Amino acid sequence: MSAVASGEAEISRSTLHDGRVMLDQPVKGYRAGLDAVLLAAALELRPGAQACEFGCGAGAALLCAARLNPDARFTAFEKDQAMAALAAANIVLNGGEDRIEVETGDALALAGTARFDAVFFNPPFFDDESALRPPSAEKRGAWISDAPLADWIGAGLKALRPRGQIVLIHRADRLGDILAEFQGRAGDIGVLPVHPRAGEPAKRIIVRAVKASRAPLRILPGLIVHGGEGERFMSEAAAVLKGESRLVLSAPERRRP
Repeated sequence: MSAVASGEAEISRSTLHDGRVMLDQPVKGYRAGLDAVLLAAALELRPGAQACEFGCGAGAALLCAARLNPDARFTAFEKDQAMAALAAANIVLNGGEDRIEVETGDALALAGTARFDAVFFNPPFFDDESALRPPSAEKRGAWISDAPLADWIGAGLKALRPRGQIVLIHRADRLGDILAEFQGRAGDIGVLPVHPRAGEPAKRIIVRAVKASRAPLRILPGLIVHGGEGERFMSEAAAVLKGESRLVLSAPERRRP
């Protein structure tokens, strides 16, 4: 990791996917990491697909997803002007400007109707400021959403073409709320619990759903992230974090050939 200058904010450069993705992001405030890489790994796109990320931040999930799906095109929306500019710079840094673009503005308002084959997001995990100790000003936008989770899901479904997929990562305790929003609107739902360590409850869930599908819900075997003493990551998680493996949430008969 090295520090670089970018306007008034102090920026540091780090890498994801075992050095294959370069990422500049602010030293202070929210810094993308594990959740962004896991989200990107759960997105599987056909060649020529048009995908969209809501709230891309500096572009961590966006760039990882683009690397894993080299024949797809990506649009991202980011309402923080400084972060949108940083994401655009990171796209150039990684040579992705020919198929990845960032638009500045609120994704929930800009996404439109039936434009994309896939929508993915890692939304702020809280939509009620009373639910946690107030974060620093630099982290508020990443931790607390001004719109409820239902609005994120509703906008995502609206932006999808028929049979398009929506993929998100969130707190495990919000699973009931997420499934309620998909009721009658999306199916073929795959839920992947993410456990910090073996024997511990899942703290995250990754959910994938298909717009207008009536296929049944599937709860998948959980991903265990950290190993025991002396083993930072379990082998499956390590392969995903290195960008060498994916997280498959689609049903076997519906996977991309």
